[in-house]
Amino acid sequence: MAEIEQAFAADGPLAAVIPGFRARDQQIEMALAVQQAITSQSTLIAEAGTGTGKTLAYLTPALLNGGKVIISTGTKNLQDQLFHRDLPAVRGALGVPATIALLKGRANYVCHYHLERAREDGRFMSREDVVHLQQVTQFAEHSRTGDKAELAGVPEDASIWRHVTSSRDNCLGGDCPQHKQCFVLEARKKAMEADIIVVNHHLFFADVWLRDEGVAELLPACNTVIFDEAHQLPETAGLFFGETVSTGQLIELARDARIEGVASCKDYAALPLAALELDKAARDLRLVFTEDSGRWPLDKIMHRDGYADALKQCDTALTALNTHLESQAQRAPGIENVWQRGMALAAQLSKWQQPAPNDVVRWVEAFSHALTLNTTPLSVAEVFTKQIEDNARAWIFTSATLSVKGDFSHYRTQLGLTDCASASWDSPFDYGNQAVFYLPAGMPEPNTFGYTKAVVDIALPLLAASNGRAFLLFTSLRAMKEAHALLQAGFEQNQLEYPILMQGERSRTELLEQFRSLGNAVLLGSQSFWEGVDVKGDALSLVIIDKLPFAPPDDPVLSARIQQINQSGGNAFMEYQLPHAVITLKQGAGRLIRDETDQGVLVICDPRLVSKPYGRRIWQSLPPMKRSRDADEVIAFLRQMRQTPP
Repeated sequence: MAEIEQAFAADGPLAAVIPGFRARDQQIEMALAVQQAITSQSTLIAEAGTGTGKTLAYLTPALLNGGKVIISTGTKNLQDQLFHRDLPAVRGALGVPATIALLKGRANYVCHYHLERAREDGRFMSREDVVHLQQVTQFAEHSRTGDKAELAGVPEDASIWRHVTSSRDNCLGGDCPQHKQCFVLEARKKAMEADIIVVNHHLFFADVWLRDEGVAELLPACNTVIFDEAHQLPETAGLFFGETVSTGQLIELARDARIEGVASCKDYAALPLAALELDKAARDLRLVFTEDSGRWPLDKIMHRDGYADALKQCDTALTALNTHLESQAQRAPGIENVWQRGMALAAQLSKWQQPAPNDVVRWVEAFSHALTLNTTPLSVAEVFTKQIEDNARAWIFTSATLSVKGDFSHYRTQLGLTDCASASWDSPFDYGNQAVFYLPAGMPEPNTFGYTKAVVDIALPLLAASNGRAFLLFTSLRAMKEAHALLQAGFEQNQLEYPILMQGERSRTELLEQFRSLGNAVLLGSQSFWEGVDVKGDALSLVIIDKLPFAPPDDPVLSARIQQINQSGGNAFMEYQLPHAVITLKQGAGRLIRDETDQGVLVICDPRLVSKPYGRRIWQSLPPMKRSRDADEVIAFLRQMRQTPP
């Protein structure tokens, strides 16, 4: 314990190396709690408010204790930050000779085999794809890692990536002719040899926990697992403990069957024709749903016009393609792989059409170009707990938002973490002087017509007082787009000339860079901007949230969970919906104050904070800001901030 306190001392090794380091009681207490969990091989839930420095608080004891450690993050951005910046800095400060490795999912690494197939196939949708293919080819020849994040010239969401990377489905494994050059295998080898491995939650569940690929040895060998951004775990676990079949998978199967057929059996004309039939059937199934997007329980869509016939046609086309693939499978490993994938998809599609057990919900989700058929467990607690109990090691779950007023019941129930230690440390920031929480008076009920206009009307004078520099966070894309149009009209009418940015116009990274560089922009965002976004300094002084983030009760998974809780004698609203909304709201509110010198105003427009009995529980879970319902008082605070730099 003395070693931890010495590391965090004002004149200690961390202070000598970490820019802006300050010794904080909360940080030291958290580090000691993590140290205790590691040495006793126990489980700890650790909530640390913004500014606590939780990254140093778990990295320091993890490095000092030695052994093999897996750190799992919610986002690739934090994963890269830990590997490239935080871990090397702390390792250097402490003088610990630990080796570190970064491990991402397959889709993040260029695949030599699929790159070669893409170049041979040559069928691309745009000139941009052709240019990107040339860039990827040159990158693959010279890169040591093959990590697409290192190729700045090709956007992360460029369509070329799906042609030049592998997936669990289409990887040839040991049969691949490019096996010895494989970037994925090299990354996995380094991970096996490293002391500290940085992954993300999706990879942890897909590869390490479910042991779908070749890193099953990682988890048994490690002494400590640390989940940062652990509030995301219940949803991520639900995805991976469930099953999904998508039209996208069927279309990719058809594409790969055609490409492999051209490469290895040009004389067998029936194969590309069968692939074309499956491609058409999958697209026709998506077209049954005229909506751009949506989520529906299975019983709501079973009798939709065309659904049963379109699903049957997918079945028929997939069976036919599999028959042709089987007849040619011995001619090349690539065709063998596609056939095995086709058989697995056929089995999943067949299972989807059978009666579902009581502990899962079957539902359909439509995206702009795809349809997914999902089977999701109503609870992951039992399988999650079993994994922890079966392995003697330390498990650390940490985030800024895991509790409701220090009560971890909701989080514990979701993951089955009933008997472990938990602790919460408040932010060291002086919220009472740094920030104001404004709840506007006279707002209509959130479900009434014109509510978004009322939100924009509240926002306009505040934006003028703050010189832009604001996030407007919405609970739905529809409200965000409506507000965008209203805000443009309001700016023109009031002669305000602040740049308006909106989620979807560019990637999140590009939008944030633009927001920071402009210095007076207004950014409108929905779900992806409520968390994992860090804007320190003067560029962000105002965060406006339109509504309390209750998940839509007609969501098929949530609806089934509500029904299950209520039928078992519980109160789903108080036990599940309200805590989930509080944790999400804390994430959104956390965007405002990111540093000890930040100042700003948090606006939550939803009148239910005072009109409903549960409102008090919600706002008491937020940081202890000065509260106001007076617009003039808030505008004066914003103007004073603008005139007096912190």
